[in-house]
Amino acid sequence: MHISTLFLFQSVLHSASTQASEINKLFGQFTIAAVLLLLFVSLLIVYICIRFRDRPGSPLPEQIGKNNRLELLMFIFPVVTIAVLLVATLRTINRVMKPAEGQPDMIVTGHQWWWEVYYPATGVTAANEFHLPIHKNLLIEFHSADVVHDWWVPEFGNKMDVVPGRNNYIWLNITQPGNFIGACSEFCGAEHAWMRIKVFAEDETTFNRWQEANKKTANLPSDELSMKGMLMFQSRSCGTCHRISGTPSTASVGPDLSHLFSRSTMLSGMMPMNEKNLQAWISDPQNVKPDAKMPDFIFSRDTVNAIVHYLTQLK
Repeated sequence: MHISTLFLFQSVLHSASTQASEINKLFGQFTIAAVLLLLFVSLLIVYICIRFRDRPGSPLPEQIGKNNRLELLMFIFPVVTIAVLLVATLRTINRVMKPAEGQPDMIVTGHQWWWEVYYPATGVTAANEFHLPIHKNLLIEFHSADVVHDWWVPEFGNKMDVVPGRNNYIWLNITQPGNFIGACSEFCGAEHAWMRIKVFAEDETTFNRWQEANKKTANLPSDELSMKGMLMFQSRSCGTCHRISGTPSTASVGPDLSHLFSRSTMLSGMMPMNEKNLQAWISDPQNVKPDAKMPDFIFSRDTVNAIVHYLTQLK
């Protein structure tokens, strides 16, 4: 089994959005406060150990039972520290988690164990791989089709629970292009670890080009084998779970396959998208990804080859 190297490196300290920058700034303030407090207490302990150490013939130190000035200082110092950090926290929350207003730019639905991505402005639907424009305030709406999930890309800062029966929202403004990775960070079942996220942050021209390509209906079969594969896809119940635009398959139980081979990975980032891996998946899905919702239809090799050949043309 192949694991994409794109999923091996991620860091919350690398800010790739304005929201992440604000969160990391707050984290830095808390870190500075904690280090200063640790330094103050450490120096105080060293001073006390030296100043009041036991010496030969030294009398018993004066025992102080009450000191209003010291007690007042011990009360005011932590209160002021907490108040300053609270104000900084509320300011960050106000900048990062603004109220949702207007139509969302993207609607994300968490499934066991994959992500459905819908772009309301164009009607484009994708799965697991997110294409987002940079330098634009994006409102993202989250739904769950089954259990609680959690959408998180560390470099973007924002993290949001995806809860059944509830719509949650985040604002996101990506500041640099690139490929970013994330994962569901709320345990959601057996294949939780393979519910990955891949984000392509692109300039607006590239993003619009991708949307235009994915608005088109799926490619028609180009040869006899792919025609056979399309007919097998429709007649062997594949179309009762999956959608392929321009065909009778309009279901949304499983991922939309209209442009399947335009994606770089399959099974939520579990392996690269290629013909060999797709054949293994359709032939024995439970062996590839145990407890996945994909049923084992026990297709013949010829049927699998025909369906895979058809799907490879969906770009």
